[in-house]
Amino acid sequence: MKVSVENLEHNMAVLTVEVPEDVVEEALQKAYLSERKRISVPGFRKGKVPRQLIEKMYGPAVFYETAGNYMIDNEYPKAYDECGLDIVSSPDIEVTQIEKGKPFIFTAKVAVKPEVTLGKYKGIEVTKVDTSVSDEEVQKEIDDELKKNARIVEKDGPAALSDSVIIDFEGFIDGVPFDGGKAENHELELGSHSFIDTFEDQIVGKSVGDEFDVNVTFPAEYHEKSLAGKPAVFKVKLNEVKAHELPELDDEYVADTTEFDTVADYKKDIKDRLTKQKEDHAKGQKEDEAVEKLVADSSMDIPDAMIDFETDHELRDYSYSLSRSGLKLSDYLKFTGETVDSIRSRIRPNAKRRIESSLVLEAVAKAEGFEANDDDVDEKLKETAERNGLTLEEIKENVSESERNTMKRQIVIEKAIDFILENAKEKAPSKKSKKESKDKAEV
Repeated sequence: MKVSVENLEHNMAVLTVEVPEDVVEEALQKAYLSERKRISVPGFRKGKVPRQLIEKMYGPAVFYETAGNYMIDNEYPKAYDECGLDIVSSPDIEVTQIEKGKPFIFTAKVAVKPEVTLGKYKGIEVTKVDTSVSDEEVQKEIDDELKKNARIVEKDGPAALSDSVIIDFEGFIDGVPFDGGKAENHELELGSHSFIDTFEDQIVGKSVGDEFDVNVTFPAEYHEKSLAGKPAVFKVKLNEVKAHELPELDDEYVADTTEFDTVADYKKDIKDRLTKQKEDHAKGQKEDEAVEKLVADSSMDIPDAMIDFETDHELRDYSYSLSRSGLKLSDYLKFTGETVDSIRSRIRPNAKRRIESSLVLEAVAKAEGFEANDDDVDEKLKETAERNGLTLEEIKENVSESERNTMKRQIVIEKAIDFILENAKEKAPSKKSKKESKDKAEV
């Protein structure tokens, strides 16, 4: 086999692969042996017709397609290894010569991993994120846990926020009832925001047996388009009010329901856990911000074929995720009215961002000389083993060399991220950012 490489613009290349005549003959014979059972010739049993006779009757090209596919499947991986290129796409194959007694020649157009001109990666400014945990946040976490152990008791007085109510209701728009707007003995927790607009607020203060109107407006982006943005009146009857009686938070309760002995220890654990959650979230935010800025300050010529390849990968992941939920991609398309092309268009920008992020982080790792060895991989595998109650040896038995290499690449990228963050400069959020955060919290 001979391989020649022609480099094209925009990080594309064409491999020309020439397969010798003896290999062509082997492929033609293999094609004959696989297809002869489907060929009928008078005077011969199926599968017993000589190859020469078949080629004489149907022409020498009768086995070319099958033989060509055999050779492409066998020879392209060899060409991939031999060419010395860092190929980052599926090949676009074109057969340029296939003829008995001559070399088989095909071309493979591929995308090549682009070079990155790195921007500034030391001293990138990232927004400082507040990771402090307030007493109110700790108390809310405690209240949520207490609520799980609450007693539900019937209440004679008016309904209040956090009470559960049983209601009958029917919704009207312009005096006409609408589909899906009626229910009987529906249980609703006031303050859960399960219903639209101020529906739950208008039940607060009402008592069992009360019948009243609730006036609301459907959100403009409501999933049922015929109701979106329209005002509605619900006729409501309050059948029951149930209160949540929370247990008293004391050392006895803590000792009975948690792994701790005192309220103080329990609160400390909650605060430590919430702090860790905030710190992890803050790190993720800073990573995203730093990489986004680094991408914007760097340059790279990403070929479309590379983005297409990553998009296909994400589409397969998307389909697999659906299948884990018991839904086939074909059924999902029927339910939603989407097409494979529309999903590809939707996920393609994210695929491009993933490529950009990986390229700049790999470039940082290369610039700083970061590497990963077998000990680094074993450390990661050890963490996985401990989480799953297995030994390191049990985990290692199921990890292939290819998977280990993938892990090494990921470890190197993680080292690059850590390096960028260690050298980043934190800045206080702008007043606008604070206001936006406050607005989002209120929503």
